[in-house]
Amino acid sequence: MFTSSISKWSLLLAALMISLSGCSKDEIVPYSGLPDEIQTYVSTHFAGIQVLQSVIDRDGLTKTYDVVLEGNINLEFNRKKEIIGIDGRTPLPDSVIPEKILNYVQQNYPANSITGWEIDGKNQQVELDNGLDLEFNMKGDFLRIDS
Repeated sequence: MFTSSISKWSLLLAALMISLSGCSKDEIVPYSGLPDEIQTYVSTHFAGIQVLQSVIDRDGLTKTYDVVLEGNINLEFNRKKEIIGIDGRTPLPDSVIPEKILNYVQQNYPANSITGWEIDGKNQQVELDNGLDLEFNMKGDFLRIDS
């Protein structure tokens, strides 16, 4: 009887985990429905650029916020409302790039612009307009060219 009870709980737990892991829901919301921290970030760094779409993405137990701006600029924020990724086709504003990384790119790639930035695991990565991806640690120290 005890073994039967354990297997029922195991089955129930497994079913719950499967349902949570396969449960991805994107909810389009009005920009005004996003947290104030995200709206402040957008208005500070992308003033005058129109917001085309705002999405709350729930995937299992994780929650992210995605903001699409005019000019094919995509912003991603984590559940703590912190920016974790910016993707664009044109140069990003200097104000969104950590200072140490910005200085490194300006010194070593003066003819290029940063078109993307993201936190990738325990590192940061930037994409240059020539397609080159550079990887930095969280302190902004250059690690390698990512291929």
